[in-house]
Amino acid sequence: MNDLAIHLTDEKGKHLYEQIYEYIADEIREGKLLAGEKLPSTRSLADYLQVARSTVELAYEQLLSEGYIESVPYKGYFICRVEELYRIRTDEDGESGRRKTQRPERAAEAAQKDCFSEKRERSFDIDFSPNAIDMSRFPFGTWRKITRDILSGDRTELFALGEPRGDAALRETVCRYLHASRGVNASPEQIIVGAGNDYLLLLLQYILGRDITAAFENPSYRRAFRIFSSFAAGTVTVPSDENGIRVDGLSASGADVAYVMPSRQFPTGTVMPIGRRTELLRWAAAAPGRYLVEDDYDSEFRYRGKPVPSLQSADTAGRVIYIGTFSKSVAPAIRISFMVLPEGLLGAYEKNCGFFSSTVSRIDQTILNEFLLSGAFERHLNRMRKAYREKHDLLLECLQPLLDRFRLSGEYAGLHVLLTSKDPAREESLLERAAACGVRIYGLKEAALAPFETDCATVLLGYGGLDQEKIREGVRRLDKAL
Repeated sequence: MNDLAIHLTDEKGKHLYEQIYEYIADEIREGKLLAGEKLPSTRSLADYLQVARSTVELAYEQLLSEGYIESVPYKGYFICRVEELYRIRTDEDGESGRRKTQRPERAAEAAQKDCFSEKRERSFDIDFSPNAIDMSRFPFGTWRKITRDILSGDRTELFALGEPRGDAALRETVCRYLHASRGVNASPEQIIVGAGNDYLLLLLQYILGRDITAAFENPSYRRAFRIFSSFAAGTVTVPSDENGIRVDGLSASGADVAYVMPSRQFPTGTVMPIGRRTELLRWAAAAPGRYLVEDDYDSEFRYRGKPVPSLQSADTAGRVIYIGTFSKSVAPAIRISFMVLPEGLLGAYEKNCGFFSSTVSRIDQTILNEFLLSGAFERHLNRMRKAYREKHDLLLECLQPLLDRFRLSGEYAGLHVLLTSKDPAREESLLERAAACGVRIYGLKEAALAPFETDCATVLLGYGGLDQEKIREGVRRLDKAL
């Protein structure tokens, strides 16, 4: 095809690669670039636009990661099939009966323990935990100063009972932050602040009711599965593929609610492409009472291109319940998470649980709000992205000797990568051999909601909580042990 007629501007705050990405994405969404069409080569488009080739490569990588285009070796980049994106419309929701399904006993039994729980009976020199973060770089001085300034003002209102949804000032700030960073479209009234994701998920039994069937990928986040199992009429697992949860399986499951992590699925690291996202939104909009619970796990940390937009940003039918947290980006102990409810569910929230008191201290909410408003959060997040990117790049470099035996996946985002054996192997054997040399790694089956068998074992290596020396030493030991 001919070069694209992209008009680049000097618009403040918008990089050239972002303008190229947005132009092509818009053309695909509007049907002006059709499925199967070949894009210009990166060299050709760079020459045409008079920009560096790396600028075009960044734009193409972002489109590739979101599923707008695909790369065919030795042939180039081609447009993927993306139908009716951002144009889903539904009639007014009406009442309809929901199908109940029995909880699969094996799935419930397999998920009784949270994934990657501590093994206290053994000690390890090096722990590649996918849940650990680097607290050595936390801005304790800034946090301490903000806390001192807030408490030194004799602000008696901070010791009074706050709003059930969370303080209005924090909800306003979170609302602006989510729109700028994740494309979330919401008003402060739609945001519920709570002490951790667990509390917010438990609220859904009052908002959605108990007469629901919830669907999960397998493997997935076990704690969320256990929470839904505690109140939902049914919980089911649905097959997934390289693009995420399969919508045909979701339709066959009889589920009303699907719990998904489209920006980066835990633990597989899958980034859901735009075509699958559209299928999910279409599934949710096809029947009354269907909802998608979007857990925006690890969305802040991406090392190539810009963050993938949230699923909620593409929801025009009001069927996505968005959940996020500051546990990874600030600190786990802060225990402040947030849920964005569709407008259609605000009435159910007010009626059934709007009288619950807020579970987060107003003092903590005020400190976090000031941390966000002052720019300290943005500076801290940028420092952590740089630190984690350096650890990520070092880990990938150190893993090179293992790649003749293992296939690498889940890289360029989040805080862990996955290694899958190329030859038949038992996951338990890999874990034991690593443990014998003082290194803890984590098996994919530890996050299973229902048993599954595979000839090629997969293990997770988290790097967030390790310094560079321990990453080097840990991989060196694994190279010998595995």
